[in-house]
Amino acid sequence: MGRKKLEIKRIEKNSSRQVTFCKRRNGLIEKARQLSVLCEASVGLLVVSASDKLYSFSSGDRVSCQSVHICSKLVESIDDVSVDSLVELEDHLETALSVTRARKAELMLKLVESLKEKENLLKEENQVLASQIEKKNLEGAEADNIEMSSGQISDINLPVTLPLLN
Repeated sequence: MGRKKLEIKRIEKNSSRQVTFCKRRNGLIEKARQLSVLCEASVGLLVVSASDKLYSFSSGDRVSCQSVHICSKLVESIDDVSVDSLVELEDHLETALSVTRARKAELMLKLVESLKEKENLLKEENQVLASQIEKKNLEGAEADNIEMSSGQISDINLPVTLPLLN
């Protein structure tokens, strides 16, 4: 059994409208939190009720600082929200987003750089190990040649070793 399809229209009864607002607001905040955790996304959410109460959610330090600044501007002018103030709010949000993206890009570049350094160290270690193996193989081959030439071991089929792969 599924739920019936709810028609999206204004709820006429004030108490029902308030209950629905609270439930859906909490659900929206929970979804924002889940998005933040699952995707490591910085999420900022502002909800203004019909009674001019401001509810906010933010994840991450940058979003939090930016949203507090933006919410204070929004709260000051909540009674007469104009297109200009919404455009200004949008500009602030875009600025906060660009700062967040720049920081994320900076962190990614640092990570790539450290991984390249690690790759170079592993390549050097691989070369050292390959030279040690080659040296041991040469020493072993010389020892086998000395033993054969002295006549102690004869007619032994030595296994052929494969060269190291690059």
